[in-house]
Amino acid sequence: MEQIETVEGPLVLLVEANARLGRELASALRAKGYRSILASTGRAAVAEAKTRNPDVVLLDLELSDVDGMSVLDEIRTWSRAPIIAISGRPGDADVVAALDLGADDCMTKPFGMNELLARLRRRLRGATHVMPARLETPFRTGALVVDLDMRRVAVDGNVVRLTPIEYKILATLVRRAGAVVTRQELLTEVWGPHCAGQGGYLRVYMVHLRKKVEPNPSEPRYIVTESRRGYRVATA
Repeated sequence: MEQIETVEGPLVLLVEANARLGRELASALRAKGYRSILASTGRAAVAEAKTRNPDVVLLDLELSDVDGMSVLDEIRTWSRAPIIAISGRPGDADVVAALDLGADDCMTKPFGMNELLARLRRRLRGATHVMPARLETPFRTGALVVDLDMRRVAVDGNVVRLTPIEYKILATLVRRAGAVVTRQELLTEVWGPHCAGQGGYLRVYMVHLRKKVEPNPSEPRYIVTESRRGYRVATA
């Protein structure tokens, strides 16, 4: 485990099994004003995430001691810091699995430093992992209650268990309740800019989400489809 910090700047937990690549990334981040904590194992990553409260996590999914997916799953259960998963395997299986577990974004090796920096900036702009006090009152429409502070969803007083992706879709819509959120906006917000054209992702998850929160999923009352535009959460 190696700590590489400047005086100021966002704190990045860099989890990379390849020590040389980790040092190179940390050096490049430092040149751009970021502080870095470099961890080469999953166990070290979890320990650092708990004690240092990083602003963002860059997580290599191919670790030597434990499966990177399990590290992602564990950190996401108690941390709201943005997590960018990094996969070295071909295909999109890792990307889909990581997003399902709650990763905010995914990258595939090899990648350019400019792309990494752009994704870091985007995720840090929307980061809300530090919550010293209640920020928002729960959103209510009909029997649906969404508590964004507690990340809790209930229907008729019963807690609804959503996957991380389902929750991110619903939370994005709730934050703009009453307004239409386009499909492209939802895809970009939930999966990242690399998935802006993957409408199939959204349709599949919307079906599952409606089954969990709608009294009649075939005639949605809360998550309304606006033809050729996108989706809207009803406010009454």
